[in-house]
Amino acid sequence: MKLIEKIMDGVKVSNFFKEKLKKRLLYYKNKGNRPPYLAVILIGKNPASLIYVQHKKLACKNIGIKFIFFHFSKNVSEISLLKQINHLNNDKKIDAILIQLPLPNHINTANIFNSISPYKDVDGFHPYNIGSLCQKNPTIIPCTPRGIITLMKFYNVPTYGLNAVIVGASNIVGRPMNLALLLHGCTTTVTHRFTKNLKEHTQKAELLIVAIGKAEFIDSSWIKEKSIIIDVGINKQHDGGIIGDVKFKSVIDKASLITPVPGGIGPMTILSLLQNTIDIYEKNIKKIY
Repeated sequence: MKLIEKIMDGVKVSNFFKEKLKKRLLYYKNKGNRPPYLAVILIGKNPASLIYVQHKKLACKNIGIKFIFFHFSKNVSEISLLKQINHLNNDKKIDAILIQLPLPNHINTANIFNSISPYKDVDGFHPYNIGSLCQKNPTIIPCTPRGIITLMKFYNVPTYGLNAVIVGASNIVGRPMNLALLLHGCTTTVTHRFTKNLKEHTQKAELLIVAIGKAEFIDSSWIKEKSIIIDVGINKQHDGGIIGDVKFKSVIDKASLITPVPGGIGPMTILSLLQNTIDIYEKNIKKIY
């Protein structure tokens, strides 16, 4: 297999599905419906967060989602933030709410996500939505896991019976990814900082998903021959570039499929944000909620 045929191109795949989203929104526009509204809350001036918000804003603009931005200082109180979220929960024009992470240390992240209406929780982090995923009846699937599943389906990855190992057990990726893979028939292992003999787990993985934020942590000695490698890591370099948690050049010969960084899971995560926003919008238009 040529090396180019091994690359799971998140840019190409996300663009393919964005065209479908444009057509969905055009359908509602032609019927006289309002556009979807996504409210985004950012706290502080973290350079990476500012860039991510701009990417999301541009993606929304390109397909016809109205992007409503609320920017608070890093010293904003949790009470003030909760009041703003409550206002957005009660605003019938707002379909979806996104909180850009990370939050300052004085803000309780769980309190913030729990305060968002589960019907407007575009990230899928509310206990109701995570619980629905756990109950095999997903409502809103967290964006990165949804993006990974979409990408694997596009490349016809046969998930049922696949031995999958997730490196990293965060609430954002690892834990919901585990639930999503179970829904698609994988046999899953989630590793974390207390896992012993981590390398023994990764070497047995037919599907390896890495999300730990450690630059090029995984090299070819850590992976199984012909395995599928999903690299969720985004690690900034001194020259301004970014690399993943997987040493791409080291593993590409050994892997059957691999996501690049950049251009892999990042675009798919933004695609999922758009899909979740439109899914919520459609339910509002059809008055399902």
